[in-house]
Amino acid sequence: MSATFPTGTILGYPRIGRRRELKKAVEAFWAGKISVEELEATAASLRAATRERLASLGLGRTDSSIPEAFSYYDQVLDAAVTVGAVPTRFERLVKADGTVDLAGYFTIARGEGADTPAEMTKWFDSNYHYLVPEIGPETNLHFASDRLVREVAEATVSGFRTRPVIVGPVTFLLLSKASEGAPEGYLPLDRLDDLLPVYAELIAALTAAGAEWVQLDEPALVSESIDVPRDVVLAATKRAYDLLGAVPARPSIFVAAPYGSLDDALPVLLATPVEAIGLDLVKGDLPSGVSTDKVLVGGVIDGHNIWRGDLAAAFSSLESLRGLTPNVAVTSSTSLFHTPHDVDDEPLLGDQLKSWLAFADQKVAQIATLAKGLTEGRAAIQAELDAATAALDDRHRAAGVRDGAVRSRAAGLTDADFSRGEYSARLAAQDAALGLPFLPTTTIGSFPQTGDIRKQRAALVSGSISEEQYKQAMREEIKRVVDLQEEIGLDVLVHGEPERNDMVQYFAENLDGFAVTQNGWVQSYGSRCTRPSILWGDVSRPAPITVEWSTYTQSLTQKPVKGMLTGPVTILAWSFVRDDQPLRDTANQVALALRDEIEDLESAGIGIIQVDEPALRELLPLKKKDHDDYLDWSVGSFRLATAGVLDATQIHTHLCYSEFGVVIDAINRLDADVTSIEAARSKMEVVPDIKSSGFGRGIGPGVYDIHSPRVPSVAEVSELIDIALGSIPERQVWVNPDCGLKTRGYDETVESLTNILTATRAARAAHPVPAARG
Repeated sequence: MSATFPTGTILGYPRIGRRRELKKAVEAFWAGKISVEELEATAASLRAATRERLASLGLGRTDSSIPEAFSYYDQVLDAAVTVGAVPTRFERLVKADGTVDLAGYFTIARGEGADTPAEMTKWFDSNYHYLVPEIGPETNLHFASDRLVREVAEATVSGFRTRPVIVGPVTFLLLSKASEGAPEGYLPLDRLDDLLPVYAELIAALTAAGAEWVQLDEPALVSESIDVPRDVVLAATKRAYDLLGAVPARPSIFVAAPYGSLDDALPVLLATPVEAIGLDLVKGDLPSGVSTDKVLVGGVIDGHNIWRGDLAAAFSSLESLRGLTPNVAVTSSTSLFHTPHDVDDEPLLGDQLKSWLAFADQKVAQIATLAKGLTEGRAAIQAELDAATAALDDRHRAAGVRDGAVRSRAAGLTDADFSRGEYSARLAAQDAALGLPFLPTTTIGSFPQTGDIRKQRAALVSGSISEEQYKQAMREEIKRVVDLQEEIGLDVLVHGEPERNDMVQYFAENLDGFAVTQNGWVQSYGSRCTRPSILWGDVSRPAPITVEWSTYTQSLTQKPVKGMLTGPVTILAWSFVRDDQPLRDTANQVALALRDEIEDLESAGIGIIQVDEPALRELLPLKKKDHDDYLDWSVGSFRLATAGVLDATQIHTHLCYSEFGVVIDAINRLDADVTSIEAARSKMEVVPDIKSSGFGRGIGPGVYDIHSPRVPSVAEVSELIDIALGSIPERQVWVNPDCGLKTRGYDETVESLTNILTATRAARAAHPVPAARG
């Protein structure tokens, strides 16, 4: 007989620690400052603190409502190591007993020597990045790591009965890529029948460790962006859960499907022996035509944003769900690891704004409230529902949420505001103005943020140095960066962005309609954390933001300097954005603020302006019916920001972390003069898409993977340049790293950029100079 499912639960919780304790410990381990035993002790302490915190917020200690969802780096890498899916180049890390230790785990994530790390890309439509497993006929799938089993046992010893969480088998294989040695057309999903016995062994071991429920995350089932026929996906889902449901002495199975509607996958799951199914009712719709006695777990609390929301409407959705099954529970729409820990831990936010918000801890409390309502009835929680409604009403009426001047300007836009002149005329004007060589070299924008830079910023915040002293320190750092680029030989320079704490937060701090947090950290990938800003009202620019820094930088060199801005789509994607109006309207407000900044940069003599849009792909809806509308407003907001410049001003953009082939037409419609893209870790996989699309403007596929500490050799960079030149017209190709250099150290940065310039000079010598360059 299956165990009773908890009435209220969450799909996951922030795992980095309230003060980024995990990040600090992991990076200390990488640096050799602490032992593996010390790292594991820190991790165990964080897991214990999470269990206690969730129990204090209203989840049960012994009813499986607390998820066991810790990860040292990435949940997909965890699943890969658990099932023995280690890339062939890292087979040396596998011990005699088939396991990979923690040091080996991190090596797969970060690379070592000539061995490149696992590829990294976006996790569905979020700002989290996962590591892509590599599966081929040679992959030795087996139960290789019992870490999750040990963590469940750890919880049991401390008086908890938790619910272990792992990426489900179908999603795991759908997110994997074919290994380098796999034959043409090979699908990792072909290994499902080999993988399922491994999962069966895992869940049996979890039962022995004390687990009554196991959560298998299957977000791939809601996505229409998976390049596998839907009927094949559905057949694999049925086969997987029929088999896992038949495992003897197993825990009850909860299949969670965040980020959208299950649609035709729901009846497939309902026909399998699984006991509970999680539905995202924030991004997805309430199912119709369903009748079941399985537990349907309504994800009515938004795990992807930080607004307090309409709690009464959420409870009404749960009541409607009771029309489909008598067994209803409440959860978050996604794991809460997309949100910061606690809004009460934010001294920079005003009380009114805080009353509109719910971070992870507040969302857990909301779920506990709704669970009480499911058990005792709406009247038992009416006071809490009314309080949430009052906060929502206050937010709608508050000053700054709607600005008449901003809305009037947006309402007056015409088609001409979204268009530039013909590219051929722009190219001629830019060639004349800039005089760049064949294969022009540049970087993406940021240079390493040193400890001294961070100390100077902290000193400014604490008041121990003046604004002018801080600016002088930043000017000295900018001069250092310019001199370094001149010495290395780069063609288009940047100022290095030392004054910026983050590529979005910096702009949020200088635009009306935003607020920033002090402790609102969320995990982006591995040990990398960001503090998304809060976009709560209408957006405008009260004063120039970057002009002073760019003009100072240009005064230091005769070479062109890029003005550096973050684009409207990325500002939205990497912020917590208001949910009370269409994203199109918010994006256009941000675009108009950036348009003012671009025009000021141009007037100040900056001839190249880069507007970064690394998040263009990540916001692409998972459902195909929503693609056209999204691409229309996202492309439109970029064009609105950039269309006001002269032909001679060269507009760059940058994109990273994504499968670009899906949005290559949209990238073309951005109409940027030069586009740089992440391509090194995937070894230029994007190049065929560029070639087949007929992309006709400047393009810089990255040749240096900045997400790994590895220094690419000259030969490695030369190979990547040759791949680009073999498929893209030579006049169009630029040479640059994948992304900004903020997270790297100076020694590796200098060595890597020097190798890039050496390889570029060799390529220039080996190829005749094209008649015209784009």
